[in-house]
Amino acid sequence: KNGEFSVMIGLAIDGKSTLGVVFQPGKDKLYRGVLGQGAALENEGKSEALTVSDKSATDTLKLVVSRSHRPDSIAQIMERLGATEEMPSGSVGIKVGLIAERAADLYVHVSDKSSLWDACAPEAILHAAGGRFTHVDGAAIDYRAKNMANQRGILACNSASFDKVAPVVRDIASSIGFLPQS
Repeated sequence: KNGEFSVMIGLAIDGKSTLGVVFQPGKDKLYRGVLGQGAALENEGKSEALTVSDKSATDTLKLVVSRSHRPDSIAQIMERLGATEEMPSGSVGIKVGLIAERAADLYVHVSDKSSLWDACAPEAILHAAGGRFTHVDGAAIDYRAKNMANQRGILACNSASFDKVAPVVRDIASSIGFLPQS
């Protein structure tokens, strides 16, 4: 009843997210992206190109977090990064859209409670906007998997801070037993 849901359509070619569309009916917002061709937001009859923020200092990052379930790992990640700002939201597609439009910088989902169909469209949009979208261990997502469960979580981030954020997320995911110890 809060309008924070979306319709997501993604296209993967050879296991790689290539095209994505995320529509938020409650706000009439449409995010779209094609790898190599850019990303855009259609809203109120206007179209604007999307590019992620260039923040690299981890203590300046704003995390977009789940409105319905916020695991303890998020507090640990924020503490290690020195980040203090967070924005609650629903839907993976909307969270990633907020990163693409610079309202947030980072989304982390340290859980196996998502599916690859939750990831394909948002990944294409974020990549097309200049961001990074991986499993929480930093590995690329392969959409050719027979099992559609996304068992290694989601890390969505601007590119400027990814190399600083990824090891922190991976270490915390390992320390809580979500990933094997590295």
